[in-house]
Amino acid sequence: MTIHSKELNHQQAAHYDWAEGFKKSLPVAMGYLPAGIAFGVLAQVAGIPIWATIMLSIVLYAGAAQYACLPMLSAGLPIGNMATNIAAINLRHVFYGMPLLQYLPKQKLAKTYCLFALTDETFSVMTSLPNESRQALILPISLFNQSWWVLASTIGVMIGSTLSDLIPHLDFALVCLFAILAYEQFQSIKRYFPIAIAVIALAVASLFTSNWLLLVAISLCMLMILARGVWMQRRVQGDTDEQ
Repeated sequence: MTIHSKELNHQQAAHYDWAEGFKKSLPVAMGYLPAGIAFGVLAQVAGIPIWATIMLSIVLYAGAAQYACLPMLSAGLPIGNMATNIAAINLRHVFYGMPLLQYLPKQKLAKTYCLFALTDETFSVMTSLPNESRQALILPISLFNQSWWVLASTIGVMIGSTLSDLIPHLDFALVCLFAILAYEQFQSIKRYFPIAIAVIALAVASLFTSNWLLLVAISLCMLMILARGVWMQRRVQGDTDEQ
């Protein structure tokens, strides 16, 4: 039974298309390289040790959260405070795994890693692929994307503060990457509902708070998405009952 299980796992692993996964990761690499290098440079400027900077890209692997970690680490904030802030920033990832659950690897280790590595960019690439190719590409794309980010962070640390003096505001590179991926995703799917939700949530949140703007806006987005899901489900049930 164990041998049979190992054979099945080996057969499934053979279905991963590593060459195609590498190709699909190249557009992300074009954004990750400058953004990751910027993170490494800023970490060096903030006085974060080289090993800690690289470990953040390996263990945390969340661009926006890693940028947010730098001033908190420099200020010596408690782990609990940093964990709370990181959780708020990454709250959006709760929804990322749902559309891709059926395409995750069957092996526990590979499945856990794919869920861990499901960043904004990986999610954007995966949801733009045909359904039939997602299962063969989710692990390769996830692994290659993180490899680009770790490589870029390492290069940034090695360059040090020299690049920061030459090119100010390097942290804006990640914002540019998000904007490009959001535009490409919209061009692929052509759905206006997510944009409307984001604009409404940000506008409402800005009326009530400035210190907790991101957390409140994300929470409102979640509530509106859930409300829309319930409404659509009831609408489908109503149409079924009428038939």
